[in-house]
Amino acid sequence: MAYTITDECISCGACAAECPVGAISEGDGKYVIDADACISCGACAGACPVDAPKGE
Repeated sequence: MAYTITDECISCGACAAECPVGAISEGDGKYVIDADACISCGACAGACPVDAPKGE
């Protein structure tokens, strides 16, 4: 399952920089993950300082 970004996101962009497939973009107030592009690798979760990306 694709990762999602919770409301804990502080819009720092650390996750987007680590995504190997470019599935993360800046949304309205937080970053968002394109579920169709996400490969569920977890790189975003490891880079996030507030643990906002969650695997489902």
